Amino acid sequence: MCRDKSDQEVIQPYVPHDVSEYNYARKQGWFSVSYSNNNKTRYVYVSEARYGIVWQNSFFFVILHALFFYALWMVFEHRLYGAWIYSYCAGWLSGIGITAGAHRLWSHKTYNASLPLRILLSVLFTMAGQNDIYTWARDHRLHHKFTETDADPHNSRRGAFFAHVGWLLTKKHPDVLIKGRTIDHQDLIDDSVVYYNKKFYVIWYLLFRVYIPSMIPAWIFGEELRYCVIGCLAQYIAGLHTTWFVNSAAHIFGDRPYNAKIQPRENIWVTLTAFGEGYHNYHHTFPWDYRIAEIGFQAYNPGKGFIDLMYYLGLASNLKMASPSLVEKTRKKKAGAKWDHEFYLHDHPYHEPHNYSEGG
Repeated sequence: MCRDKSDQEVIQPYVPHDVSEYNYARKQGWFSVSYSNNNKTRYVYVSEARYGIVWQNSFFFVILHALFFYALWMVFEHRLYGAWIYSYCAGWLSGIGITAGAHRLWSHKTYNASLPLRILLSVLFTMAGQNDIYTWARDHRLHHKFTETDADPHNSRRGAFFAHVGWLLTKKHPDVLIKGRTIDHQDLIDDSVVYYNKKFYVIWYLLFRVYIPSMIPAWIFGEELRYCVIGCLAQYIAGLHTTWFVNSAAHIFGDRPYNAKIQPRENIWVTLTAFGEGYHNYHHTFPWDYRIAEIGFQAYNPGKGFIDLMYYLGLASNLKMASPSLVEKTRKKKAGAKWDHEFYLHDHPYHEPHNYSEGG
């Protein structure tokens, strides 16, 4: 398969060469990011007090939210119930694309998927409109390796709003850029489905996130196209918030039965809205488990149900999971621990990325 030069440069790891120079730059508020593949240095300025607003993103989300509330009024005013039933179903399908696709398959490699299943998941994920698969999985791996540190793209220790949406409205912390270069994403680029999803994402987005979701209600229910487009955008913002609550609420509210030293929590409300993704303390303790929950104790898990169905149909294989004995051993060992403010600085569990196998 042909690879263009830009894609090769994206996955080149970065390792700081001069610690003293890095520390000096940090004190000055300037961060030097040196790319080893072309021997060039790019400087990123971020103030210690203000991280800078990304105005285009802020404006975009303000417009989306305004359309969302307009669509809520419109559905009752014009009785567009058929279109909203479709939007709800489309939301479920795109949610499966996130949890079973970008998250459990591509980010964590918790199971293997055949080519037809990967294509299906890539289409469903694109319906969610949350960037291309490569970018989503890259950011999520960074989140796991450096959870609750400055290198975490949506660090919850900077507040609930930042973890929820603020991280998309402000400039990235330099540690996100610097330490992001240390993570290997070659397996993602080597996946032809991921590669072409990234390469032609704009086309994928316009087709599966905008055009088809807007036209189906018009074809099936005979709704006016302008109402269908606005309804499509409203469903889009609802889906975004569903995912964002995993980054915010599931890192702030809930209990921590598996590892009390880390921030991620078990949050039933996030579980109910995000296809089982609210079992977050378990997930961050056993990130390679395709179930992301201790099944039996927590039963609601549509993402697991979909993967199980694909397994029985022969489209998925090698489902990884933590053994009951390992879960129980970990629970007994970690449950009595107490939150330590310095934990993520001196004893962080994700300094080395997990190897996608039990005990990894």
